[in-house]
Amino acid sequence: MQLYTDRLEGKGEYILPTETRYEGEMKDGMFHGHGTLHFPNGSRYEAEWDCGIALEGEYTFSDGLKFKDKNWEYCDGYDRRFYTEICSGLKPAGRSQLTNLDPPRQIPDGCYGCGDGFYDPITRVVSDFQHRFLRNADDDEHEWIVRTCRKGWDQVTGYKSQSPHCTET
Repeated sequence: MQLYTDRLEGKGEYILPTETRYEGEMKDGMFHGHGTLHFPNGSRYEAEWDCGIALEGEYTFSDGLKFKDKNWEYCDGYDRRFYTEICSGLKPAGRSQLTNLDPPRQIPDGCYGCGDGFYDPITRVVSDFQHRFLRNADDDEHEWIVRTCRKGWDQVTGYKSQSPHCTET
């Protein structure tokens, strides 16, 4: 950057008293041309400037989310996730995340998904995702899989009373 009397000219860096840093082109001591404001919180505003006025620019939050003034879909009434949660694949409220895979692996009919493969409760065999034998399940593993793992079929369940004193009439 060159200094002409008390005016800044050319390309360079200017740090404001708020610790906001401008990096880019200047003319007559004003932001002029392409430049970026870097804010202390890690966000930034990259813009085309004309005599200190931003003509067109893009604001990026410190987590990488880019602001859009039209068609803004982030943090709306239906989806309250943070941007980093969206990027890492966390599902919004009301949509179950059944596995770490999206879409989840299809479980063969009559079997359970058990992490390292599929479990057939009739044969008590755990197979990997390529249907190769892994192991025979003992009684404890069988009970745990049947009680806790995803099923490869839909099962309709009805209302179950929480109170042993209630009876249907």
